[in-house]
Amino acid sequence: MDTIEFDEIRPYNDEELPQVIEELIADPAFQDAACTAMPGVSFEVLAAQMRTCHTKEDFQKAFCYRILWKIASDYTDGLTLDHTSLPDKTKAYTYLSNHRDIILDSGFLSILLLDHGMNTVEIAIGDNLLIYPWIKKLVRINKSFIVQRALTMRQMLDASARMSRYMHYTITVKNQSIWIAQREGRAKDSNDRTQDSILKMLAMGGEGDNIDRLMEMNIAPMAISYEYDPCDYLKAQEYQLKRDVEGYKKSTQDDLKNMETGLFGYKGRVHFQTAPDINDVLATIDHSMPKLELYGIVSALIDKRIHSSYRLYPGNYVAHDALSGCTTFSAEYTPQEKQHFEDYVEKQLARIKLPNKDIPFLREKMLLMYANPLTNYLTARKSIN
Repeated sequence: MDTIEFDEIRPYNDEELPQVIEELIADPAFQDAACTAMPGVSFEVLAAQMRTCHTKEDFQKAFCYRILWKIASDYTDGLTLDHTSLPDKTKAYTYLSNHRDIILDSGFLSILLLDHGMNTVEIAIGDNLLIYPWIKKLVRINKSFIVQRALTMRQMLDASARMSRYMHYTITVKNQSIWIAQREGRAKDSNDRTQDSILKMLAMGGEGDNIDRLMEMNIAPMAISYEYDPCDYLKAQEYQLKRDVEGYKKSTQDDLKNMETGLFGYKGRVHFQTAPDINDVLATIDHSMPKLELYGIVSALIDKRIHSSYRLYPGNYVAHDALSGCTTFSAEYTPQEKQHFEDYVEKQLARIKLPNKDIPFLREKMLLMYANPLTNYLTARKSIN
């Protein structure tokens, strides 16, 4: 296979690293960001360490691993992974998950996989987040491949087909696992649903018919459960702005604020739970099934496996009861846990700076973010039993 077509979107090859690392070291904007991320370490020391990295894995272990565990230590109450549903640690999977944090979903997964004796993942990242040249270079060193957005319909089709071919090549030839979100962007209300367009894209590359192509990707649904979402108040704020301001769109500055808040905000407990890959069900589907019907069935299957794999926390039950006005789940939390969650919500609401601040609306939106995982979990579990 001619891999030149992937050069624009793929992570850097290891032999390209020396030049890219020198370009990063010479970039004043990167110097500032690195010194902020690693206070107390002189940039000269940092640059010397960077120059010792000969592979992407060297770089991840020397820098990303340490920084991400520091973030986990400072801003979570524990970071865990249960990978037991995928016992073959040598197999390459497409981890298809719900999406909570722009950077940390894939970052935390990679360090957890390393601690489980597995390789880190390649990461699908939208080019809308690559705001500065140094960010684009850094993510490509960190095993990210680029999802091109803001294209015409024709260009989008070509870009999707190329990305699909790249992902099939990554799984089947490189035997390298991938992480991709189940939808473009995060679900603001945590009502996680797989977009059919993601499956259509995955089925553009590879060999055979659509079912064969999806099976080739070894799609493993994965649930990511944050006890607290540090960006919850920003999402609630965005809901009101979209309601009140015609044509409202987030700015680049808003994206940066979300990234920073997600990285350095309190998250409570964070758990990653893999479900079995979906090849067992794909193998039973009639190959003559119409495409749209196929994607609908597969999306629903992925959703069910993600929803039934959530780890639920007291706040999920408190929020559900608060919205319903009932005490259905009162056995799942103590009075102290209820008070703690209610205090947290009020504290987050107080951080929203809007004229005409609609507190009841904002509170309902925040409660919904924490209730929806429980609602979906209950529905998924009912359909399994």
